[in-house]
Amino acid sequence: MKQTLASGNIRLLFWLGIFGTLNFLQPVMTLFYLKNGLTERDIFIILFCWSFAVLIGEIPTGVYADRFGPKVSFLTGCLVRLASIFLLLFATEPWLFYVSSLINGLSVTFYSGADEAFIYESLKESGETGKMDQAMGRIQSGDFIATLISVLFGAFLAKDLSHDQFTMLILLTISFQIIEFGLTFFLRNPKAVTQKKQVRAFQQIKSGIGVIRRAPRLLVMFLNVTLVFIPAGAVFKNFDQPYLVTAGVPVAWIGVLYALAAVFGFFAANSIGRLTHCCSRIVLMYTTGFLSAAGLVLAAICRSGIWTAIGIFFLLKIVQVIRYPIYSQISNDYIPSGVRATTISLLSIVDSCCDLAVFLLLMPITSENSLSSVFLGCAVIVLAGTLLPIRPINSDPAGTRPSD
Repeated sequence: MKQTLASGNIRLLFWLGIFGTLNFLQPVMTLFYLKNGLTERDIFIILFCWSFAVLIGEIPTGVYADRFGPKVSFLTGCLVRLASIFLLLFATEPWLFYVSSLINGLSVTFYSGADEAFIYESLKESGETGKMDQAMGRIQSGDFIATLISVLFGAFLAKDLSHDQFTMLILLTISFQIIEFGLTFFLRNPKAVTQKKQVRAFQQIKSGIGVIRRAPRLLVMFLNVTLVFIPAGAVFKNFDQPYLVTAGVPVAWIGVLYALAAVFGFFAANSIGRLTHCCSRIVLMYTTGFLSAAGLVLAAICRSGIWTAIGIFFLLKIVQVIRYPIYSQISNDYIPSGVRATTISLLSIVDSCCDLAVFLLLMPITSENSLSSVFLGCAVIVLAGTLLPIRPINSDPAGTRPSD
């Protein structure tokens, strides 16, 4: 609906997603680290610092968002992210890169949970809670536009990998982050997120845990989503480059494939409404899950053939784009308004634990230097996750979500 709180906020979040995701250093980030004297071990430490910051920051920032509102949380997160990028201008020692990664990981937690809570409550106030998946798809499409621009222009502008070129990319990124910070002031908090600011932090965490305990289907659905995403999204993302090169894709084409994946992802994200109109959300969740498992099996057994590899690459990218907005719609119907951000942050902690478990399971296989074994292991985990039951709230025996 036009001219509603939800339409205005979602339109702004679309543009915030574009400006906030425009990271021109992204396509050459690893090369940037290596050019500054970091080793592969240092890069792993950087990744560890980022994940560690996300893990320890989820609950405090979720409570922060519930107490002070998503808008304040977004502004804080933007400032923290700006600080992490600004630090890269002066980073010459490994420990400075570690600190930058810690700060950047912390910045993500100010959005985690708060963004979904903000969108759902905006839709709720406008009487459009049934369009959560469409809203998430619309906002998510902005990220794909930003990724497309970043990948193409960032790689081109840093073609010589010189210090001046890296500096230019960082300054460009900072300039767009500042625009995002300014636009964030125009967001309007829904009434529901401004009425419970005096709730104590411990009470909010206890309430969030209570929501999950009273709605075990919510946790099962979350495990379905995360056990599919980690292997088919996060793990495959770290191995897709050697997989494509082994299949015969020239290195120069990989950036183009990333850009095309962003274009396809944009259209897929904007088609969520049409997809859910033609097919039930539950069927789409199971279908995309099984397609993810099938794609990983094909990647394991079809190691040659350039077009087959490209097709599998796009398949695994697109199905993940479709799954998350649909899950977001179903899951948020279960969560009450007052502790929405805290509850989602608690689930994100479960996600971090699943990350560690999946990585530990796959690590012995990875040491054998066999992509086929890794992809088959991923396929087994994806299949197990897909088989976990998903139920919308209207099929719950109680018939209602936990009380607001």
